[in-house]
Amino acid sequence: MSWDALQCAALDALGHARYRVQVPGRTLPDDPLVDALLRAAGLQRDSDDAFALYKTLGPLAALRDAAAKRALWPQLRRLRARGG
Repeated sequence: MSWDALQCAALDALGHARYRVQVPGRTLPDDPLVDALLRAAGLQRDSDDAFALYKTLGPLAALRDAAAKRALWPQLRRLRARGG
């Protein structure tokens, strides 16, 4: 389960911890870079397409390089164009 922005704000304001239901073997790391890439692709964190995208990324440290980011943008645009 992923929380939308309103739910996150409400839970944070109430001082509650947010938990994600994770399927074994299909978890995405809690990394701001992964979240930004999913937003750029128009994908929900718990979707099959999000997991498939993550598997094609390779090591996240490599994506901190500008050339790697530029190479990734066409793939993200294709995902966003088809609606995730």
